Amino acid sequence: MATKIYIVYYSTWGHVATLAEEIKKAADSVDGVEATIWQVPETLPEEVLGKMHAAPKREDHPVISARQLTDADGVLFGFPTRFGMMAAQMKAFLDSTGGLWQQQALAGKPAGFFFATGTQGGGQETTALTAVTQLAHHGMLFVPVGYTLGAGMFGMDEVKGGSPYGAGTFAGADGSRMPSVAELAMAAHQGKYFAGIAKKLKAGAALA
Repeated sequence: MATKIYIVYYSTWGHVATLAEEIKKAADSVDGVEATIWQVPETLPEEVLGKMHAAPKREDHPVISARQLTDADGVLFGFPTRFGMMAAQMKAFLDSTGGLWQQQALAGKPAGFFFATGTQGGGQETTALTAVTQLAHHGMLFVPVGYTLGAGMFGMDEVKGGSPYGAGTFAGADGSRMPSVAELAMAAHQGKYFAGIAKKLKAGAALA
């Protein structure tokens, strides 16, 4: 039976959605892994989104419900940062998982994060750190990237997002900067790395 990886995201201008696509391609490259991209429900009215010049929602990425998380063997959550923390749309979705928390239905599932920030000081690390509390209360297993990408994480020749906590990109204050080649490479690495760990955990659970 395939190891199911759910890539669950919220994206305003499309940056996080782009990272999600890279993560999915890499996760799918792992034998026996099946990755699916989902969006969380939008909380803002169309009028407000229009004034923000938000990107259109991806019609090929279905909207997920909290209960569907139980079907996954591992979950990667992606979101833009808002003042060093996850966007309200993702927080609202996680707030809707109270029933799952009460049952500890997600306990033991591996999970990780990827994100977009407006600037270099916008929260590439604090966004993940403040999100870990969500996993802790559910009993989920946080799987950071660490420095497993190797030399690519030590380069100082260009500005790039991402950290040991997960893949990331800089959107720019106005959202005009798109993910770079280096940022997409880290997203792909995270997808493959996370999928491999989720697969091992599932296999181990089956033998227990």
